[in-house]
Amino acid sequence: MGLKSAQAAFFPLCSIDEVVKLFAFELARDEPDLTLLSLVLGFVEHFLAVNRVAPINVPGYSIEGPPPSSSEAGTEPAAACCFPRVDLLQIRALHTRFTTMIRGAVDRSAYPPKGGVSSRELVKKISDVIWNNLSRSYFKDRAHIQSLFSFITGTKLDSSGVAFAVVAACQVLGLRDVHLGLSEDHAWLIFGENGEDTAEVTWHGKGNEDRRGQTVTAGVTERSWLYLKGSYLKCDRKMEVALMVSAINPSIDHHTDSVELLQLQQHLLWLLYDLGHLIKYPMALGNLADLEELEPMPGRPDPLTLYHQGISAAKEYYNNEHVYPYVYLASYYCRNKNVKDALASWGDAATVIQDYNYCREDEEIYKEFFDIANDIIPNLIKEMASMAEASEEQGDGDAGTEGSPGQSAASTVLQDPESFAQLLRFYDGICKWEEGSSTPVLHVGWATFLVQSISKFDGQVRHKVTIVVKDSDMNEDDDQHSDDSREARRRGPRRESKAEEPPPAKKFLAEKLVERRRSAPSQRTVATPSPAPPLPTPTLGAACVTFHSEKMKGMKELLTALKINSSAIKLQLTAQSQVQMKKQKLSSGSEYTLSFMKRQRKSL
Repeated sequence: MGLKSAQAAFFPLCSIDEVVKLFAFELARDEPDLTLLSLVLGFVEHFLAVNRVAPINVPGYSIEGPPPSSSEAGTEPAAACCFPRVDLLQIRALHTRFTTMIRGAVDRSAYPPKGGVSSRELVKKISDVIWNNLSRSYFKDRAHIQSLFSFITGTKLDSSGVAFAVVAACQVLGLRDVHLGLSEDHAWLIFGENGEDTAEVTWHGKGNEDRRGQTVTAGVTERSWLYLKGSYLKCDRKMEVALMVSAINPSIDHHTDSVELLQLQQHLLWLLYDLGHLIKYPMALGNLADLEELEPMPGRPDPLTLYHQGISAAKEYYNNEHVYPYVYLASYYCRNKNVKDALASWGDAATVIQDYNYCREDEEIYKEFFDIANDIIPNLIKEMASMAEASEEQGDGDAGTEGSPGQSAASTVLQDPESFAQLLRFYDGICKWEEGSSTPVLHVGWATFLVQSISKFDGQVRHKVTIVVKDSDMNEDDDQHSDDSREARRRGPRRESKAEEPPPAKKFLAEKLVERRRSAPSQRTVATPSPAPPLPTPTLGAACVTFHSEKMKGMKELLTALKINSSAIKLQLTAQSQVQMKKQKLSSGSEYTLSFMKRQRKSL
């Protein structure tokens, strides 16, 4: 069964508005035609981003530009906007080819439904059809291969495109219970009564091994970010339309985007927003906010409102287990030089990730945090420090002149204990993420940029931050460390009571903690046992941060000391990681039984 007459009446599509009308018509139906909509978007994206040249002597194809309009005096004419003509004959032929392929390859009578719902064997068979029609070798991370247009015309799909194609094929066969399950970096199928069954149908990352048909239960149990501990999106047909719209890639090359594709994506996301189909889709809300920041539409909510709606959706529907809503917000603050709020949002993102275990397939979020910690934050703080120095020099030269607002803000951030506390909270979340994980996260590169970032804050500012450590965590820490480290902690309150004590004592403490130097017997008996220090009580108006990771607890005094001991911090951050991971491999190596954890030999 091909296209209906009501669908054919929308063609040819010659503008963004006409595409939006087609989507509005399909979204008004109980079952929007995923195949039709994906083919249309893929066709438009191909001729606006991949092959942005008007073909010559191709029947039925043309580039439609906007009608000429007379510009007002003194104003520049509007930029030319081209849109490919989407002809009915082309789309109908592609639609027929896909539906014929699926119906000809799958015999539903051989897979009777169980309890009125689809069987795992049928879902596996459909995924086999899509998988077997892909090219045997191609670069699977290339752009513009997420739509059914790419699948039909080039036999290429990316990872999420394969999952979407399987769902579209299930819709062609009338399987209404099969939908997409989406995390922040992966897609699979959910089916059965209330979507209780799951099945992998595609690959993830660099690994191409076949996991089709397997459930995602192991990944959820493993507490991997890739599966969001079960707090993933369970899509309906309208959310699957939102996925294909969010997946539009407007990039022509590394430096240029298609204005027409950006506008098309923005208009379609607003259509979905108005119909209420983005309420449970935090990442789509983040995409829409980014588009609004580029080109605001009159009468629409501002980007900041949309970012916070995405965070609210993650909290309300997904137990606050999603990281990217906070990353979107932090990036917005960063672009607008709001460093304090950016650090707070990055701290929120790290607070979410700290409850996961880092696994080898979480490389995408690892790269995200790596870039934030080792590129964005150091450069942002370095820029603030340069602006603050320029402001001081200007103040010395011209006592009666005021600095620029940017210089004033930079000076405020670096003199703000709360901003420093948020920076520490970010690193505490990363360190906590590493604890209990099968793969180390931190290395000496992280420590180098940590030292670089915190050194930009004055010692007096860092000293004003109150660090809270729970009693239970302190007791566990005492049991794990050596006698020397326990002795060092007993001496801690005596040093903290003297704020004017010079930094070398702090350095000696750090070296004793990290390098575990052996002191003489007479020195060992000098300090008498004393009770554990009480929890610090935050003073009114002072910045406060609670440490959850053992690494950050061990560096508590180093981070707030008046003088930075960079070598001690680096040793503390890296040496403990190696010891911890070595112990973990010896004691709990059998706990990691996921099939994708056994890929090390293949990747060599």
